[in-house]
Amino acid sequence: MMSGAAAALEKRLEAGAAEAGFWAALDVWTLKPQVANRRLSGCRLEAEREAHCSAAGLRPVLAELLPGLRRESGGELDEILPAVVGERASGRLKVMLRTVIPKTQAESCKELVFQDFKNNTATFIPVEGHIATSCTFKKSNIYSFKLRQIEGDELWVISVSILCPEEWVADGILYPKTAWLTDVLLTKIVKWSTENKKSYFKSTLSLISVEKYSKCYQRLKAKYKEMVKIWPEVTNPEKFVYEDVAIATYLLVLWEDERAEKGLTAKQSFIDLGCGNGLLVHILINEGHPGRGIDVRKRRIWDMYGPQTCLKECAITPSDDFLFPDVDWIIGNHSDELTPWIPVVAARSSYSCRYFVLPCCFFDFYGKYCRRQTKSTQYRAYLDFITEVGSICGFKVEEDCLRIPSTKRVCLIGNQRTYSASGEERLDEERAHYIRERYSCTGANTNCIEVKDTASLFAHNIMDCSNVDDGMVQDTSGEADFSVFNKWVAGFIPREKVEKVRNCAALPRDFIDDIVLQVAKALLKTNQDNCEDSTGYWNKGGSLPLKNVADLLDCDMLQKLKKECGGLKTLLRNNYQVFEVVHGNVQIRDWSKEKQTKTMSSDTKRKSPSEAFKTRLCWFFVNHPDGCPRAAEKCPFAHGIAEVRPRANGKKNI
Repeated sequence: MMSGAAAALEKRLEAGAAEAGFWAALDVWTLKPQVANRRLSGCRLEAEREAHCSAAGLRPVLAELLPGLRRESGGELDEILPAVVGERASGRLKVMLRTVIPKTQAESCKELVFQDFKNNTATFIPVEGHIATSCTFKKSNIYSFKLRQIEGDELWVISVSILCPEEWVADGILYPKTAWLTDVLLTKIVKWSTENKKSYFKSTLSLISVEKYSKCYQRLKAKYKEMVKIWPEVTNPEKFVYEDVAIATYLLVLWEDERAEKGLTAKQSFIDLGCGNGLLVHILINEGHPGRGIDVRKRRIWDMYGPQTCLKECAITPSDDFLFPDVDWIIGNHSDELTPWIPVVAARSSYSCRYFVLPCCFFDFYGKYCRRQTKSTQYRAYLDFITEVGSICGFKVEEDCLRIPSTKRVCLIGNQRTYSASGEERLDEERAHYIRERYSCTGANTNCIEVKDTASLFAHNIMDCSNVDDGMVQDTSGEADFSVFNKWVAGFIPREKVEKVRNCAALPRDFIDDIVLQVAKALLKTNQDNCEDSTGYWNKGGSLPLKNVADLLDCDMLQKLKKECGGLKTLLRNNYQVFEVVHGNVQIRDWSKEKQTKTMSSDTKRKSPSEAFKTRLCWFFVNHPDGCPRAAEKCPFAHGIAEVRPRANGKKNI
């Protein structure tokens, strides 16, 4: 064991669970160190060997992994060995060589990892220098984790020890201060060892070099960071700019590897279907890849990119009119209703065409995606569906997890075909059959589109069901429209050029007022028995679960709300003057107890509520049986018609 400084954390677990959890946690730190140390980009596993727990057994392995190891370092092995093998020098060790990659331009670091399963000990030894020519152990920064059970107790202890704590060299990136090891990393190791989470996704950046990605990302981030300051869209600039920078980085590294593997010199061409703000297209073009983007709606930022960035405003309909035999890659980045069509478009564009798709919203060929089994999450089921589409289209589909600020960060890549070019006609028949099958329903599945005849797929004879968005599927049960014979599927309608406002703001005012009053009366009644009879009591009512509030409304009201994003919950939150929704429960807001937490602007600070223009009547003053809990001079809303002022439309007076 190490004789240096040590820290330990305790937990109670069964023996088998403790050991399995400990090694699972160590695997996370060994293979994904960036999860704990945010200054790291990741690591690369260079080699993995087994050796006997002795100096004689380790030397041949070290000579293979570190051919440039100096002779004096070999002499240090006898001193380091007790830290590596624990108390009992017997059995076998797993020896790994990894490269730890920082996010910044700092140099990567090589580390040897020794895992002694018999003694439940894992030791990390940094290696300085070039492993092929001249290297040595960095003795000052050797540390070790150990799991042990306290004698006569069910208590298990995980500890971290440092071989030479007084000589520890902290660089703030690869090796933080020793306090970080004990206070942060050790705590995470203990936490991970008690978790039993099964991941349904691949490791982040599993298909490309993390080191290449890190260097390319830092370069692009510095190059395009000014976009955050001039972002003209209403969306969050930091999220969208850095997300597109990360996606562009991934594609650039992926394509660089493809050129090296295939011996290509020309950079790949691309088309981004549903390109949105167009930043991804702009970055890829600036990095030398010929390409263009298409979206149904032009964004304000498009004009800022310049003429070299080719972006086209056009509604995309899966058909023979939207094939791209001249491009190498089809991109679908959050392409919504086009997502399942991306593999189909790529397959039919040309035999050499590949695709990259980053699924987000759940769409099928005909409209909203309906999960057909509940063993996995909706997201996992949808990814499996898009993978299946790619396989049916004849692609070998690979999955990877991007490093982007989004919960939907799994991408699917089809860059190889599973059939020869001569089999294209047969495969295309299978694709068409599969798409028709997606319309067909079994007797047990009522969430699908009902089709009278699968052959009517191309005759636009489709009936909609309530679970499918009306805006995405058109009811064309009448005479077939033969003017669109070149469409691949009936009923597909691209999104409208002007996005509909679906946050309940466009609902009729009378409709909103009726719901507000109805819900408020129900909340006031829930607390009727507890009302105090004393003077000055203001009845704030009780609380109801959101489900119970929905039961108060009739079917017509609920149907209207169902078409809005968020439905009833959004409507109640929009009327924040009256309600607050906390943990799924609705209650009347008690303004007498509200504290002003937001920082007021300079204009607001100069005006008290009594001096401010009151453009709306106070709901409580008009509707609450006890009136408003605030005095007129303290309420920002009008207590009576006389206080209402017309809303100012022009500029402020200077």
